[in-house]
Amino acid sequence: MLIKIHSSCRTVVAVCDKELIDKKFEEGIKQIDLTTTFFKGEEKNEEEAKNILIDMKMEDASFFFVGKEACNLAKELSIMGEESILYVKDIPIGLVLL
Repeated sequence: MLIKIHSSCRTVVAVCDKELIDKKFEEGIKQIDLTTTFFKGEEKNEEEAKNILIDMKMEDASFFFVGKEACNLAKELSIMGEESILYVKDIPIGLVLL
């Protein structure tokens, strides 16, 4: 799993399953483009990712999750629920704005 933290006036945490990077998925008018640098963060194992996400949740960060592993971790940590996920070509995508 790759995690990249973007800091500006608001912290945004981008989390993406590693195997999806550098791909683009389209389905009708929906698309997700993972070829840009937005999701190209540092590779983390599940435990490291959990710790980062818990810390960022406490900081009221916003989150952008792409992929089954990333979205499942977000649900496990109660950052988002299933109702927050949309799918593009069976790829789950979740955006959490806190």
